[in-house]
Parts: sequence; C-alpha cells; structure tokens
Amino acid sequence: MYQHLALYINGQFLDGQGRQTQAVINPANGSTLDQLPLASQADLDAALSAAQAAFKSWRHSSPMDRSAILRKVAELSRERAQEIGRNLTLDQGKPLAEAVGEIMSCADHADWHAEECRRIYGRVIPARNPKVQQLVLREPIGVCAAFTPWNFPYNQAIRKICAAIGAGCTIILKGPEDSPSAVMAIAQAFHDAGLPPGVLNIVWGIPQEVSDYLIRSPIVRKVSFTGSVPVGKQLAALAGAHMKRITMELGGHSPVLVLPDADVARAARQLARFKIRNAGQVCISPTRFYIHDDIYTQFVDRFTEELANVKVGDGLDPDTQMGPLAHERRIPMMQKFVDNARSLGGKVVLGGEQIKRDGFFFSPTVLTDLPDDALVMTEEPFGPIAPLTRYHDLDDAIARANSLPYGLSAYAFTQSLQAAHRLGTELESGMVNINHFGSSLPETPFGGVKDSGIGSEGGTETFDGYLVTKFVTQI
Repeated sequence: MYQHLALYINGQFLDGQGRQTQAVINPANGSTLDQLPLASQADLDAALSAAQAAFKSWRHSSPMDRSAILRKVAELSRERAQEIGRNLTLDQGKPLAEAVGEIMSCADHADWHAEECRRIYGRVIPARNPKVQQLVLREPIGVCAAFTPWNFPYNQAIRKICAAIGAGCTIILKGPEDSPSAVMAIAQAFHDAGLPPGVLNIVWGIPQEVSDYLIRSPIVRKVSFTGSVPVGKQLAALAGAHMKRITMELGGHSPVLVLPDADVARAARQLARFKIRNAGQVCISPTRFYIHDDIYTQFVDRFTEELANVKVGDGLDPDTQMGPLAHERRIPMMQKFVDNARSLGGKVVLGGEQIKRDGFFFSPTVLTDLPDDALVMTEEPFGPIAPLTRYHDLDDAIARANSLPYGLSAYAFTQSLQAAHRLGTELESGMVNINHFGSSLPETPFGGVKDSGIGSEGGTETFDGYLVTKFVTQI
C-alpha cells in the first residue's frame, strides 16, 4: 500500500474531499500512484492561524520536552524505514537501498537536534556599572515557512522541521508534490510522537502561489528554501521586501580536481558511485571534472568502465544501482546537454541517450573533449552526465573551478598534504571534500557561497536561522 496523502493542519490529516488534486506518478513505469490534495487559500489561512496560535505556547516549551519529541521521531523513523523507503522509491525513483539509507540518516538528524536544542544558551555580559545587569537571550524567531525539493524529500524536510521545532518555532512546510510520501511520513511520525497541534503543518499546492502567499503573510517571520538558484533568488527577494530572515540552500555545479599524484583507480571508483547516486539528481553531485594530463586517459578509462557496469532499473529491484529520473521533463534536458556537447566537438564515450523502456530512464553518460563554455560545463545537469576535461596547471584548474557563480560543494583527489591544504583554502565552495565525500552529517555545516545560498542547514550553525538575539539590561 502506498502512503495515504493528505494535508496536515493543526494536528489534523485532511484528505482531498472537495479539494483540487494532483496525480503522483511512479517514474519507473509512468503509472499513477495516488492523487495529492492541494491546499486552498482557506487551508493556507488555517495553517497560518494554527502555527501562530501554537507558537504562543511552544516558544516557552521546555527544551527537554522538545528533545523528547525529536528523539521519538528518530526512533519511529528507524522503525518505519523500510515502509517509508519503499514509498519513497515508488514516487521518487531512487533504489530502495538509497531510500532506506536516507530515512536512517535522517533519524540521526533528529537525534542530533534533540541533543543540540537543549544547548541553546544565552550569555551574561559584565556591566560597567555594578548595579546593572546585562543579558543576551536567544529566542525563537516565530512562525517559519519552509519549501523542500523532490530529490531528497525526507532529508530536506526533516532538517528544516527539526531545526525549527528544536529552536521553539512553529513551521508550515510545503513539500514536493512529485514525491510527497516521505513528507507525509514525517508528519505522521511527529503526530505519533505527541507534537502539539499547530507546531507542524504540511501543505501542498502550486509552488509559486503557495510560496508567494506564505511569504507575504505578516505571520511568517522566517523562510527556508532548498531548490534551484533562479527560484531561490525570487523567494529571497520577496522575503527581503518584507524583512524576513532567510536560509537558502540552492543549486551548485560541483567541480572535481584529480591531481597527478592521486590514486586513480580509487578516485574513479568513488566518483562513479557518487555520480550515479539518485541518478545524479543531487545538489552536491560531482558535475565538472578537471583531470590532470598525466592521468587523463587512465582516469577516463577507469571511470567509464565503472559506469558501464551500472545496473539501471526499477528501484524496487534489489539488483538496481541507479533508478529513473524523477520526472519525464528531465529526459529532454539531458538530451539537450548531450546534443550541445556534440555540436561543440565533444565526444560521447558512454551513454548519451534515453533508455528505451517504460519510465523516465537516461543512461549513465560520459562526455570528453569539451570546451569550458559547453552547456553541461556552465549549467548544473542534475542527471547522470559526467563531463571529463583536461588540465595541465593547477593554478588554471582552480581558476576554472572557481569561474562559475556557484559555490556549494567541491571535490579533490590528491596524496599531497600541501596541495590538499591549498585546495581546501582556495576552492570557492561552502564545502570542500578531499579524497572522500563527507558533507551531509548532522553535526557538520551544510551550505554554499556565492549563488549557491545563504546560511547553513547542518552543524550548530543550523539554529542560527531560527533564533533571534535579544539584549536585556536592567538596573
């Protein structure tokens, strides 16, 4: 049975009766899984009122009580991981093992926030006058509006929800209409964990209409968004016009530098596996490869061999290593990248076409001999396409890696401590991974620079976006 879909407002699950609905599609075969109810303006008003009313008491709740609820959500996530993961595979497409892994990692996020929310401290500032007391308090900002994407629906939603609730805020979250089951499972987990009505509200709808309505509301004081750069800029501008705090985790175009002293076989194997994760639909996926001349041919051969052996198929098949793209509309975009590369003299070493079967499948693709102005080198592909290019001088490679307005994540492979230090300091990215991939732990910052975002959704920094600082002095 697929997850029952509903709105979740003021502690109540509201079905599609009398509401507009949208079909939820299985990307592995194109079949309809269910109909998702979309929120009316009255539903959005109800969510705003519920969140506003709940904030009056939740802001004063004990951190111990918040922690207990978050711990219960972590426990329920682990208990239900197989069921939630199966539904996530059905509507998003990723292999079941990846889907279950996403749920299990999110349980860690809930546990981490459960601990850290007990440590939101203020401070005492010694006064110049002994009769004066000076206090700095950190208080919840208020009602939050959050918007999360379809590629990691459980992960992206629970990060925002745990941070908001742990800080003492209430939240209205618009999840992804294309892959809604995971967010519904989160709502059910918090409901079952005893979260008071109105603290968490889940709505669905036409993205632009819902975001515009919620951000303009004077009830909302904080906006958190994960998604594309163009949409993020629009929402940031709207939030800025109303002087609202924002956290923006936007797209990237992650460069990979493989230096001549790297372990080529290990780098090729790890990068190939990471490249096909969620069919390349990952904001921190490696997407621009700069390989030193001395090892270029060796790397291309090993990397291509790894991708050529990937089993592509339905995510529920236990042998599947890469599932479909999440949307039918992504297929023409992948083909556009490949066709543009060919038109500029690029070579298609592997793949480069849609897989002829039911569902939205595109073959793992390796492109070589591309100029830096090729479309796939300047726009995030968000799919299983890997452009491999040469470099000779490290200064030039770093300059090329930093040449785009994006700065979310970057990768490098080298056995030189000196080179590793230089890459860690000179690559213009919010997260730099050297010889491994380690950017998504709950205790580490997760965010970008330049056009890739504002703020962090990981580490102790995550609460900064949900708290305001108040200075109290008295005599």
